[in-house]
Amino acid sequence: MTATIQALIDAHSNQAGALLPILHALQAQFGYIPAEATPLIAHSLNLSRAEVQGVLSFYHHFRTTPPGKHVLQICRAESCQAMGGRDLETHAKAALGLNYHQTTADGCISLEPVYCLGNCACSPAVRVGDQIQGRMDVAQLDALIAELRQGAAA
Repeated sequence: MTATIQALIDAHSNQAGALLPILHALQAQFGYIPAEATPLIAHSLNLSRAEVQGVLSFYHHFRTTPPGKHVLQICRAESCQAMGGRDLETHAKAALGLNYHQTTADGCISLEPVYCLGNCACSPAVRVGDQIQGRMDVAQLDALIAELRQGAAA
């Protein structure tokens, strides 16, 4: 893994503001930023480990742990909130037994906020992978979660 991390760092280290492109490339490759990447990035960009860690902790997009098999994103933009998104997010947290940026104990589902899926006319919206589903309600969300869990068990 270290060789792959270093190759991705090297591929982006000459860009202006290279830290963010490197972090995006690592997350695209691994699904998260492995802990062993921090010292390699710091050394390559002449930054402290604290500076790299500060950027990782500031941007919620970056994960420092592997995501679940499925990432369930709930839109938190104004339109979705106005159409019941807050109730949906409260229900999802309770149904999954976790908060945003966490993964179920079985590694099946990670719950993430997203700030606009571009589906405002069909609010509230959720996304799993590349699939956006609009006009989501609690019953549909429960069915989606059951489907994701069933698919993971298969």
